[in-house]
Order: sequence, then structure tokens, then C-alpha cells
Amino acid sequence: MVETPWIVADELWRRIEPLLPPRPPRRYRYPGRKPLSDRAALSGILYVLHTGVAWDHLPRELGFGAGITCWKRLDAWTRAGVWERLHALLIAELCDADAIEWRRTIVDSSHVQAKKGAPRRARARSTAVAQGPSTT
Repeated sequence: MVETPWIVADELWRRIEPLLPPRPPRRYRYPGRKPLSDRAALSGILYVLHTGVAWDHLPRELGFGAGITCWKRLDAWTRAGVWERLHALLIAELCDADAIEWRRTIVDSSHVQAKKGAPRRARARSTAVAQGPSTT
């Protein structure tokens, strides 16, 4: 059997599911279409991120729903802070298991800003049309 990295394992799903925000209940009188399960949406998100396919081209045959549905779920989870909480949870588990080699870590300035004591940026030179110096 071929391993597919976008299928969420049960062990990982047990960690992620409690972090997801609750969805509003369906209406009683006009319930509309049954929503896609969170697990299927997560698998669709992972498929798009792994393969690089456009959201609109997510194959429905895979059972992950429409690409726009997965994208909306990704956006909602990002705004709800799910990924930050998942990252903190996984880091805490790795720390408890003593599985992180901290001497091999790097702090990158693109992620951690050094605001105190940093000099102000130089003012950008204008690229607007201006009259050049006289050549006569």
C-alpha cells in the first residue's frame, strides 16, 4: 500500500480535533447541504499543500470536498489560532520526551524581530520622475 502524506493518521487526529473551533449547528428547518467533516477538510488542505495543486483543482474524487471549502476551513482555523496551539502542543510533547536537540536549533530573524536597540531604517530614495542635473 502506498503511503499518502495527506491522509491524517488517527494518532495525529486525536491531537488536532480538540483544538478545532466548534462549528455552528445546522438549521432545523432549512439545514442546507451537510458540511464536510473537519478531518476530510484537513486531508484536503494537506493534499493541496503537499502537491502544490491550485485550490480550484482539488480532485473531488479523493473525497476531500471542494477546494474552496478546504481553503475556507484553513482560513477559519488560521484565524482561530489552531496552528499555533498545535505547534505548542507538539513542541511540549517533544520536550517531555526529550526528543529535541536544542543545540541544533536556530533563531531566524525573519521570525523573531530584534526591535530593541535596532537602528531605524534609512529612508528609501524616491524613484519618482525628477529633473536631472543640467549638462550644459
